[in-house]
Amino acid sequence: MQVSSTLLASSRVRAWEGLLWPLLLLSPLIFPGQALIINEIAIVALFAISLDLILGYTGIVSLGHAAFFGLGGYAAGLLAKHLTGDPLTGLVAGTVVSALAGAVMSLTILRGNDLTRLMVTLGFALILYELANKLDWLTGGADGLQGVTMAPLLGRFEFDLYGRTAALYSLSVLLLAFWLLRRVVHSPYGATLMAIRDNRLRAQSIGIPVAWHLASVYTLAAAIAGTAGVLMTQTTGFASLDLFDIHRSADVLLMLVIGGTGWLYGGIFGAVVFKVLQDVLSSITPQYWTFWLGLFLVVLVLVGRERLVSPRSWWRTAGDRR
Repeated sequence: MQVSSTLLASSRVRAWEGLLWPLLLLSPLIFPGQALIINEIAIVALFAISLDLILGYTGIVSLGHAAFFGLGGYAAGLLAKHLTGDPLTGLVAGTVVSALAGAVMSLTILRGNDLTRLMVTLGFALILYELANKLDWLTGGADGLQGVTMAPLLGRFEFDLYGRTAALYSLSVLLLAFWLLRRVVHSPYGATLMAIRDNRLRAQSIGIPVAWHLASVYTLAAAIAGTAGVLMTQTTGFASLDLFDIHRSADVLLMLVIGGTGWLYGGIFGAVVFKVLQDVLSSITPQYWTFWLGLFLVVLVLVGRERLVSPRSWWRTAGDRR
């Protein structure tokens, strides 16, 4: 009973969340000139929380999470090019394809240590990258998948050049995925995942089906990552090998370093900071922006987020005072 009460209390909606999400959804209308970067932030934030589900809540390390991002993107692009350009149909199709790939791939992460998983997940992403490159008759190879034309969203809203429709679409999908994952991590299933993260042997000894939980959460994370890839392809009208590139997996790890793991808002906060820093620094020093971004990350890690005013602790404190 006490555990159920704790999970219920942790999953309740805070007052500040009731203000935050409407502001996020309205941000493309409030800042129409920034709709394109808002759209990109929403997509990478969705990608980041999918990784946090396996890394922060379950303890599964991965350097190849971009594999599912790319699969979702290419599945949506091929569907739009050859069958139908309906965005919602592509969203479902890309998510399902990535989920199936995640279910198959989950068999390889059930055994071994963290280093083994790093190498296996990285290898899987590299294999898909090379397949997409070699199958140029299907994927366009190094030139990318061109001719992706999206139909109006819900039959009414055209994807404009300013990115307003795209940003609202991506933010809406982010909101739905966030609240779905919020229910997951604050459920008994989520508590079981954290028990596995903290001590896998102890969890197994008390009768928790560890293998099933690892496989199921990895499949769910792959599906969400695929959804993010679908949004990237649909809102840009283009799919390229860049979707599978290792820098995608590295960037999303950096976002979680900035925002913190083990809480879903960490992925969102990290995505906002990372993309804004990238945009500002690249506009100031186009040649050396990666140096300043790297310096910021080094200082962040050396100082330690716990010594700073952590957004995670601030929000929790605010919620406790409520």
